[in-house]
Amino acid sequence: MPPEIADGRLRKGAIRRRALLDATLRLVGRSGVAAVTQRAVAAEAELPPSAVLYYFASVDELLITALREVNDRYVDDLSTVESLEGLADLIADYAAQDRERTIAEYDLYLLAARRPDLRGELERWDRALDELAQRLAPDRAELVAAAVNGLYLRAATSGIDRSTAARILGARNT
Repeated sequence: MPPEIADGRLRKGAIRRRALLDATLRLVGRSGVAAVTQRAVAAEAELPPSAVLYYFASVDELLITALREVNDRYVDDLSTVESLEGLADLIADYAAQDRERTIAEYDLYLLAARRPDLRGELERWDRALDELAQRLAPDRAELVAAAVNGLYLRAATSGIDRSTAARILGARNT
């Protein structure tokens, strides 16, 4: 959680910036990355269209910032996992969040896969996942990493429950 901002103007700016990022995720979740325009994001955030380019240099920067924030959270979440059971819990939590948000987050990863300038974010995720898989299941780390990626895709498309995720990961307490 970021520290509380004491300056009222800065706090208002941070709130507006967050509203624009949240609006972007809602739009991507409902209609895909192509739906993200200056006017659409502003309308979704209930802000004037000029706010988008005030807080972000371009709509593209807005999408990139959303992707990085999503990836920051995912990588941070992986760093807290201490067991395959905990990993199954994390995946189940992801699947249980708002479906539009789940789709949006996955769609941003697909955007990064299409754009060489964003592949660093995918590589950062893969490194964090590979390190976790190596730590939790060194004898089958590649299998666990591949399974996690598949489980996240399943969570975004049709959903997955904790017991299924645990069984697939080979967790003890399924």
